[in-house]
Amino acid sequence: MKDISVKRVSEKMKLYKVGKVKEVYELENEPDVLEFLFTDKISVFDKVIPSMIPHKGETLNRTSTFWFETAHKLGYNTHFLERPEANRMRVKRVDIITDYSKITPGTKNYLIPLEFICRYYLAGSMFNRVKKGKVSLESLGFAPDAELVYGMELPEPYFEMTTKLEETDRLLSDEEALKIAGLTREDYIEIRDTVFAIDRELNEKVKKRGLIHVDGKKEFAFNENRELMLIDTFGTADEDRFWDAELYEKGEYVELSKEYVRQHYHRTGYYDELEEARAGGRDEPDIPPLPEEEIGKVSKLYIDLFEKITGESF
Repeated sequence: MKDISVKRVSEKMKLYKVGKVKEVYELENEPDVLEFLFTDKISVFDKVIPSMIPHKGETLNRTSTFWFETAHKLGYNTHFLERPEANRMRVKRVDIITDYSKITPGTKNYLIPLEFICRYYLAGSMFNRVKKGKVSLESLGFAPDAELVYGMELPEPYFEMTTKLEETDRLLSDEEALKIAGLTREDYIEIRDTVFAIDRELNEKVKKRGLIHVDGKKEFAFNENRELMLIDTFGTADEDRFWDAELYEKGEYVELSKEYVRQHYHRTGYYDELEEARAGGRDEPDIPPLPEEEIGKVSKLYIDLFEKITGESF
């Protein structure tokens, strides 16, 4: 892929919003453009870890650029404009409407307040939901007598939606998701089909590089003409889960994404403590920093995955 980095034009910027891992800036002379700064922060379970991961921001930004260019080649609209620096991206600005009652099927130029998740293998939170009896294997397309095994490939892609702008993401029924986001059934079908089409390309590309795309999320907005746009980032170590394909064939599930960090907090017991506090309505425990030896491993994980996905050298 060609390097589309450009020399930045000196202009005034103002901090607009600070997210868990990104800072967003307004450009004084370009009111319809925002600039993302991808920091080296890392978050799991809606908690920002008090540790910085060297080079993480750059790998996410460059990987996102790769996938946005891929989406453009497939003919899809995105909010991506340019990458002025290794860890910065400029995008088309849309409105963020937090009051669901103000969103209708006629609203234009707004962020759809949903995250769209597509799963291809039984892993992570979906495996836990099946194990706890909250989701049946049959509803995922398996035969009624199927045995629960971690890492099984799903008979068909499983598509679901969660909230985007609420403090803690929550799963939604199709009916509630469409209602709060101002979507018609036709909008929903277009979004779902777009996710499937882009993932077909993504899955094929990473397969050639020895990776399995397990699952991932995408976000969308409507532009000023109410045309669908792919936004934020996708196909990175933060938004998606990847496994080593060769080791998978041997029955090993080697995490090559942020899931590696989640598993650290599962092993240490923090996740169980957090879930108990949330279920009981108690104050949530602060998430501890990563051990120093883990920080180096996680940094290498992000760099290695970037190189595998894009074919570029870091």
